[in-house]
Amino acid sequence: MTDDTGADTTISGGHLVAKALKAEGVDVIFTLCGGHIIDIYDGCADEGIDVIDVRHEQVAAHAADGYARVTGKPGCAVVTAGPGTTDSVTGIANAYRAESPVLVIGGQGALSQHKMGSLQDLPHVDMIGPVSKFAATVPHTERVADLVSMAFRESMNGAPGPSFLEIPRDVLDASVPAESARVPEAGRYRASTRQAGDPDAIERLAELLVRSERPSILLGNQVQTTHATESAVDLVRTLNVAAYMNGGGRGTLPPGDPHHFQLSRRHAFSSSDLIVIVGTPFDFRMGYGKRLSADATVVQIDLSYATVGKNRDIDLGIVGDADVVLSSVLEATSAYGDNGAQGRKTWLEELRQVENTALDKRAPLLGSEATPIHPYRLVSEINEFLTEDSIYIGDGGDVVTFSGQVVQPKAPGHWLDPGPLGTLGVGVPFVMATKYARPDKEVVALFGDGAFSLTGWDFETLVRFDMPFIGIIGNNSSMNQIRYGQAAKYGADRGEIGNTLGDVRYSEFAAMLGGYGEEVHTPDQIGPALRRARESGTPSLINVWIDPEVYAPGTMNQTMYK
Repeated sequence: MTDDTGADTTISGGHLVAKALKAEGVDVIFTLCGGHIIDIYDGCADEGIDVIDVRHEQVAAHAADGYARVTGKPGCAVVTAGPGTTDSVTGIANAYRAESPVLVIGGQGALSQHKMGSLQDLPHVDMIGPVSKFAATVPHTERVADLVSMAFRESMNGAPGPSFLEIPRDVLDASVPAESARVPEAGRYRASTRQAGDPDAIERLAELLVRSERPSILLGNQVQTTHATESAVDLVRTLNVAAYMNGGGRGTLPPGDPHHFQLSRRHAFSSSDLIVIVGTPFDFRMGYGKRLSADATVVQIDLSYATVGKNRDIDLGIVGDADVVLSSVLEATSAYGDNGAQGRKTWLEELRQVENTALDKRAPLLGSEATPIHPYRLVSEINEFLTEDSIYIGDGGDVVTFSGQVVQPKAPGHWLDPGPLGTLGVGVPFVMATKYARPDKEVVALFGDGAFSLTGWDFETLVRFDMPFIGIIGNNSSMNQIRYGQAAKYGADRGEIGNTLGDVRYSEFAAMLGGYGEEVHTPDQIGPALRRARESGTPSLINVWIDPEVYAPGTMNQTMYK
């Protein structure tokens, strides 16, 4: 191949990476620089791919995860070899458990120095393989773009997840004749992932729903992954089904919708005659399936065959895309003269009464005037503060557990949390990804003080790239979720060993790095401080001093402490 002057043209490995990313639709990489990977930056500059440089590789991997959740496209992080790659492992593992499509590209010592002890040489593929869907070494420059596309295919195969590629330095820096390198063409190297599900199973579920008197449905992460919001809403409204939401499924139905339930889930799962679980595994969050009535008919819908029926027997399993499956099921119910919706009115009224009773019981705490501030008052203020455009991010243990019971996003895709790995430190990188991908949206993030400390230095990155957000730290100077379990197990006199933090004025940290900060000590100060943070137009931290002696019900009920 020659260029316009007739000269032979060559292309480097780093530029092949950038071309492959461009073909996938990647418009940004999150990275921390290193000598092994700089040719990728040069390629990104030529391809118009933005480079967001962070202060820790864990942040880069978490940001790629957050980007994937917000956009529905794979996120990408680029890290250097050795400690750069090992720093990213937590972010890769979090994406693995959260089913988030991410590609992490790591540097590696030159192939010519293999096993010689080159700088930062480690067996990355062996280390990352167990927490990824695909992990490989690129053996030759001609294969760079080909393996990038392969990694993306594997990330999107079935339930999404992360892939990892290491590219040795001499492979990345070398140039090869352009015609010898395979560069997959955009849109021509991946198949549709929209599995329709077994038609017979679709018909059976339609019949179960029509015949059910007390149905409930749990809408989980895959409702967001598969863009199934409209199908889910149509199904629950048409058939009069009680809907509960978790993870990325939060916000599928707006607060106030008559089919939106939150506080009556235990009652529903013990009293329903039909329970449909969509895109949620029977893991610890579900009591490994034991929280579902033994008398109920249980149906599980999931992208992964391996997840269906794991930890608990089910009556019907459907492997497929939630959007396609739910819309097909609703269509199948139209064949029945009476879909049973009217008869379920009493069931929904029963659940609404349970909800109202729970709300009435909690109301005094939501409006508590106590100091130190009750965590329920804090999360209630945050819930009232959110607008239709606010994307909420939770990063912490006990204080975020409180928020899970109170904060209700107003729209789909407006809730982000770590997911089932329970990783602390995702908040700042998720803010970063969200503000890059959706600069039109307001981002509100609640941190535990322990969680913020893990990745908080990248607050400076948010300032540097002009990514304003409203950050709130629920500060109890403690890793309180651990503190509770420790005291319960070993006694109060040993309850604070290894989990007590200093009284840090995080507002001053924010100001030092160029953002906005306030200290809040009384409940009446919360709302005005949040509004001033919004008006500041800069990254902000409102440091709210909450009561360290109050624990969330979810913290006290954790099975790990029993």
